[in-house]
Amino acid sequence: MLHLNLYFLCASGAAASPVKLSSSFEFLPPNMSELRVVLLGNSWSQRSSVGNFILEETKFNTEAEPDSCLTVSGRVKEQEIVLINTPDLLHPNIPEYRLRRNIGTCERLSDPGPHVFLLVLQPEDFTEEHKLKLCRVLNLFSHQSFDLSLVLISTPREESPGLMDKYHQHPPLKEMIRDCHYRFLWQKDLEPPELLTRLGQVVKEHDGEHLNCRFHIQTLHMKIIMMLNGKSSDDMRPHSLSESGE
Repeated sequence: MLHLNLYFLCASGAAASPVKLSSSFEFLPPNMSELRVVLLGNSWSQRSSVGNFILEETKFNTEAEPDSCLTVSGRVKEQEIVLINTPDLLHPNIPEYRLRRNIGTCERLSDPGPHVFLLVLQPEDFTEEHKLKLCRVLNLFSHQSFDLSLVLISTPREESPGLMDKYHQHPPLKEMIRDCHYRFLWQKDLEPPELLTRLGQVVKEHDGEHLNCRFHIQTLHMKIIMMLNGKSSDDMRPHSLSESGE
């Protein structure tokens, strides 16, 4: 039987004792019917590759980036997984109404709400501007989105000794990891069971609760209409976490 050693990080970033997993492990609470994951980050190709990696089959086209959110689903370890992939929400010139519209679409596709935000970040390209935009996106979902976020650091395009440590100390990436309560993984040498385990850990930390988006979708549509009509729009009120086996 296959066993994997996973190291979970404490708040200081230090590795705790390894946890052994078998190939027959259940990564979700038994009362959950599906896991809903929103993919965010600064590269469509990377996000799509990670989505295909999770489902262990090619569902996303890694080359053709769409203008709107896409959702795919599949069964892994007898569990239903729904992945919502987003267009480039971190683009510096994306209009506010389009950003909010895409977030509204993402919320509908993840109805009644996402369990985890998986932040797929390319370390060489993740700038301070990207970090601020990503924080803005997460806050538009809810200030609680950070509690449900896991950072996945893509493998650097060029590798050399000490490079991974260097990127780990890169201020925008380091601050993003801190904001997500030090939940992060390196994609290098990562196997699907490890990633599923970490996604499941985020879910279990919140007792299977998801971000409750249902009551907010109508309000978001009204704000978009107001913006298109040239009227001002206040920030959206925060969402709440909702316990559900959905």
